[in-house]
Amino acid sequence: MEVEIVENVLKYNKSHAEENKEAFSKNKVLALNILSSPGAGKTSLIIQSLKKLKNKYNIGVIEGDISSTHDANKIKEYTESVVQINTGGSCHLNASMVKNALTKLNLEDIDILFIENVGNLICPVNFYLGEDDMIVLASVNEGDDKPVKYPPVFIKSNLVLLNKIDMFELSNFSKDFFLEKVDQLNPGVEVISLSCKTGEGLDNWINWLEENIKLKKTNIT
Repeated sequence: MEVEIVENVLKYNKSHAEENKEAFSKNKVLALNILSSPGAGKTSLIIQSLKKLKNKYNIGVIEGDISSTHDANKIKEYTESVVQINTGGSCHLNASMVKNALTKLNLEDIDILFIENVGNLICPVNFYLGEDDMIVLASVNEGDDKPVKYPPVFIKSNLVLLNKIDMFELSNFSKDFFLEKVDQLNPGVEVISLSCKTGEGLDNWINWLEENIKLKKTNIT
C-alpha cells in the first residue's frame, strides 16, 4: 500500500511537471532548479547572478523555504519577479507548488527562472519540477565528502557548483577528492568552482547562464 501511495504521488508530480515544462518551453524561459544543503549559498548565488545580469535579462525567482520570507525579501531588492513558497514543513518543492507559483509570474517577460529549492540534498532529488537543468551547489565549508554521502543529487544534476572556494586555506577540503568522486558518479559533468563572497569564478557561472539562455531562445535544448 505504501509503495502504491508513493507511486501515485510521483505520477501526480510528473503530470504537473510536464505542464510546467510546456510553459517554460512556450515562453522560452530557462528554468533552473537549484539544490543544496542549508547554508551552502543558494540565495547568495542568485543575488550575485541578478547583480551581473539584471540589466541584460529579465530574471524571475521562485523561493522555496519551510517558513519565512527572509530570502525572498533580499532578492526583491534586485527583481520584483519573486514568488515565495513556504512548504509548511515539507523538505522539498514539488511540481504542483511551482505550477501555482507560475500563475503569479509573467513568463512572457522572463528569460531565466531560478527555482531555489528547500535546503536539502535528499528529498528534492525525486521531484522533477519541469526545469531545464537541475543544479547542485556544494560548498567548501561542508566538507569534500558530499558526493559520497549524497550520491543521487550528484548523479542527476546537470551542473555542479562548488561555492566558498575562498575558504580553502581555512579547511582541509580536498578539491581533487571532491572532483574525483563527482566524476565517478556523473562522468563528464561540468563543475564550476566559485566564491559568491570574493567573486572568484563567478564569470564562469555567468558565461554558463548566458550560453544556456541563448540555447533556450533558439530552441536548441
